[in-house]
Amino acid sequence: MNKKIQLLSILFLGISSVAFSQIKEEKLVLNKKREPEVKKIEKKKTSVETIKNYPPEEKSQNPVKYSITDVPAVSDFKTSTIQGEDVAPKFEGTAQNNYVQFGMGNYGKILLDGNVSKTLENKFEVGADVHLLSTSGLKKDYDWKSKQTSATIGAFLNSYGEKGKFNINAEYGLNNYNYYGIYALQPSGDVDLKQKVNQFKVNGYYDFYSNEILNDVRVKSSFLKDHFDAQENQVSILANLSKHAVELGKSGINLNADLGVGLEAVKTDFEIGNKNSSNFFNTSLVPKVTFRKGESYLTLGSSFSFLNAKNSNIQMEQMKNNKTYWFPQAEFQVAAAKEFKFYGGVDGGLKLNTYGDLLQANPYIISDQYLKPTETKYHFYVGLRGDIDETLKYDFSAGFGKMKDIMFFKANTLFDNVYTLNRSAYDFANTFTAVYDDGNVSDIKGSVQYFPLENLMIDGEVRFTKYNLKNFENIYNVPLLNASIGAKYTMLDKKLLLGFKGIFASDRTTNSYAIEGVGGPNMIFQSTENTNDKVGGYADLNLSAEYKIHKNFSIFALGNNLLSSKYQTYKGYKVLGAQILGGVKITF
Repeated sequence: MNKKIQLLSILFLGISSVAFSQIKEEKLVLNKKREPEVKKIEKKKTSVETIKNYPPEEKSQNPVKYSITDVPAVSDFKTSTIQGEDVAPKFEGTAQNNYVQFGMGNYGKILLDGNVSKTLENKFEVGADVHLLSTSGLKKDYDWKSKQTSATIGAFLNSYGEKGKFNINAEYGLNNYNYYGIYALQPSGDVDLKQKVNQFKVNGYYDFYSNEILNDVRVKSSFLKDHFDAQENQVSILANLSKHAVELGKSGINLNADLGVGLEAVKTDFEIGNKNSSNFFNTSLVPKVTFRKGESYLTLGSSFSFLNAKNSNIQMEQMKNNKTYWFPQAEFQVAAAKEFKFYGGVDGGLKLNTYGDLLQANPYIISDQYLKPTETKYHFYVGLRGDIDETLKYDFSAGFGKMKDIMFFKANTLFDNVYTLNRSAYDFANTFTAVYDDGNVSDIKGSVQYFPLENLMIDGEVRFTKYNLKNFENIYNVPLLNASIGAKYTMLDKKLLLGFKGIFASDRTTNSYAIEGVGGPNMIFQSTENTNDKVGGYADLNLSAEYKIHKNFSIFALGNNLLSSKYQTYKGYKVLGAQILGGVKITF
């Protein structure tokens, strides 16, 4: 075993040194979230089910934690220049809440990241969280500015009582960037392409330790404004009512009954273009019952949504729509053994597409969107998952669904055909608009985690998604295949942590425009659309290393996009080439 560890250590160090020595230029991806999220399966038997009736002291390190309901099929890596998941693995079990780290790299990259918290009397914990990342952009590729800066500043409060825990957090987020993806025109270098988004969030969460009647309550609110005076206000409230672990005679079957009650309101107003305005109010009810015996179970339920929607713009009067939706909710699992668990089910739902959500998916959309909810009428799926001797964990599934108003992004042409380059930041065929279509979706996804050694973890994810649309021949800017592979390895008595993350995507179809000047004395711009253009796929390889010089002091290095491929995320938007960033981290 020791020889295997030594060989793997030499291999990882060799790869790291070669990759870092060949770096010429590029990109960091770091993304911190105060909001809790479902994580991947872990190497623990207890990850199958979260037991809520435990002493509050045991929750102090995880003030808000969700039970595991699914294994993500693909990475949430965002392929824009400075947005994405943190590809640097963390020291497990030895991490401290109080830390600050600072780093610098090529492309003028600056990183500042910190988290501070303190426990007061009566089990109150207060804290603050700061994150800043900036880059000077692709100066050698574009004459105009492509620099970007993102920052979040947050504060949080946790309280642990006798019956439950309470969490509230507030966060201000800033994303300051440019619409730099111009491919059909050649403006001067001093052109104004600025976009800036400010967003303030306040979230509250109360979780009762028992599952008796009122399980938990969540409140979320968001206030967004951008450089072009678009405004969006959003608030949602979700309460979960439940009665769990009701024994049905001596059969060994337990009954869980749940009822989710939700309210969500969104108001969005735009001030340019068609000046779209939308107002949504959605009420949802999700009743379900679960019959469980051991690790086998059957869940039966429904989802109801009652939507009130209003849309208007300068070209049409206000349109009102009141509609009630019903969606099936059912799932079963047959656990032949812990190694083989066959499952399947059907679900559906209504998703409100907000301006804030669209910006997360594509920050280069124009600040004028016609917003509609996406309806998943039904989605059937079957799969197999298991845990083989706590060494190999896997989850594979396939599904088919029918959807209405599937949202995706279509490239815009010029909004003003006057023959001049003195135009608005979004008027260079460099922005996108959300479009909608009905259709079917087929998907195959899989996730694997492998633990060959105590200090080595390897994981892989893949997702194949195929859309068959009613009106569009192809779905734009959505890859057919996404995949990732990662590894995390600790050595030197857990003082050195090495990481690898590879992220892959296939070609995507998009539309694009060729623009030329036509006419006599009063020339105008004329555009020709290509509805079957291609944005190439990519392989983005990342390495990381962190070494603990002292229990409170460590140095780190990150290498991103080491193949130095300036692939495009959307037509015209190249990402940075190979990058390296180094820095220090202090914990206290």
